[in-house]
Amino acid sequence: MNDQETSPSPRTMTCGGTKRPSPHGSSASLIDPPGTHNMATNPHARRARGARGIAASALALALLTLDCPPAQAAPKPRPEEWWFDAWQITEKVWPLTQGNGVTVGLIDTGVEARLPGLRSVVLPGTGGDNVPNGDGRVDSDTKDGGHGTGMAALIAAQGSSDRMVGIAPKSRILPIIDSTVGFARDIRYAVDHGAKVINLSVGMPAESCPDAIRSAVDYAIQHDVVLVAAAGNEPEDITTGAPANCPGVLAVGALDAHLSPWQKSTPGPNVMLAAPGVSVGSIGRAGAFTPGVNGTSSATALTSGVVALMRSRFPAMSGREIVQRMLATARDVGPKGWDNKTGYGALIPYKALTANVSRTAPNPVYNSTMTTPGNESEMNASNSPNTSAHHVPPKSTSHDIYNMNIRLILGVAAIAFTTLLGGLIFNFARKRRFPN
Repeated sequence: MNDQETSPSPRTMTCGGTKRPSPHGSSASLIDPPGTHNMATNPHARRARGARGIAASALALALLTLDCPPAQAAPKPRPEEWWFDAWQITEKVWPLTQGNGVTVGLIDTGVEARLPGLRSVVLPGTGGDNVPNGDGRVDSDTKDGGHGTGMAALIAAQGSSDRMVGIAPKSRILPIIDSTVGFARDIRYAVDHGAKVINLSVGMPAESCPDAIRSAVDYAIQHDVVLVAAAGNEPEDITTGAPANCPGVLAVGALDAHLSPWQKSTPGPNVMLAAPGVSVGSIGRAGAFTPGVNGTSSATALTSGVVALMRSRFPAMSGREIVQRMLATARDVGPKGWDNKTGYGALIPYKALTANVSRTAPNPVYNSTMTTPGNESEMNASNSPNTSAHHVPPKSTSHDIYNMNIRLILGVAAIAFTTLLGGLIFNFARKRRFPN
């Protein structure tokens, strides 16, 4: 693996997205073509040029109208959705991507798909063993008012009567009501039904990743699916539960609008990123917006939304590289370097979408995973990041080890030669200075 920095190749869009790049740099003006500034002394020519320019502009506009239907105005987020301004979603991110073509598997309590802001984005899913005949499109949460609906809205709400807008409004939600026996079956269902990112704003107590869940995570990684899980809301715990503690799962902590870590975010050696999770409101199963909600669940949903944006923008990019870019472009917050509440720092979507990132940038999320896409070799590095520095050194390959051995042999030989030469010089000097 070389150490080149890679800049993602933007997708060319003809309508409603980034401008079509010109092969000659900036596009020429149709109204003021090159050379017209030399016609100032000839008013008739100037009028003719002006008429032809207006005609050309009108023709170009007509052709553009025929080729591109008027784009629908982007929904406007509620004032309470402060993360839109913090992340510059409408100004910088949405002109690049809105999540089109990406399915987000949402393992939670189901989603109230009858709500106007979600009706068009929620696919038929499954009720799992909790609701055997259900398709996940009814929220089963009667305790917290619709947890799954709230997470789905943060990702893909359309800004209808409730005015709630998700950060990836053109993505789709695959609702999966979480099983009573763990999340392994749910993860496999999401993978088998087309999810490219799986949101797990849920968790269970576990000192280590259960074998069944680990096997399901490996299955997802084999199919190039990104898994995002909440770190938890128990600050007294010394580590996160499952599935956040499973290798191959991106564990997310919470922070506030001032980039301060949320006090109740569960710490852990596997926490890798932090996202907005303080005063993050959303809608529930009744459709009403509830402000001021805190928790790593919301931070996880917003992170999954960012993954959807990136997978839409770069459909050929692997899930590993998506996560690598997110870690490499995070803004360091909290204690300097990696820490067990915010990981590598605050997620910055625009930088993750646009920055140059080294191909050897650390990606400890996938350390110790049993399998990789394409059945590549096992990675045996430690799952815990190096907390003494912000970056974890890349693994050595066999080629690197061979080069290291050659350098070691040459180094020993150089030291031996230097010692021998130094001894000769010393003896010669001693004989000159101290003759017998």
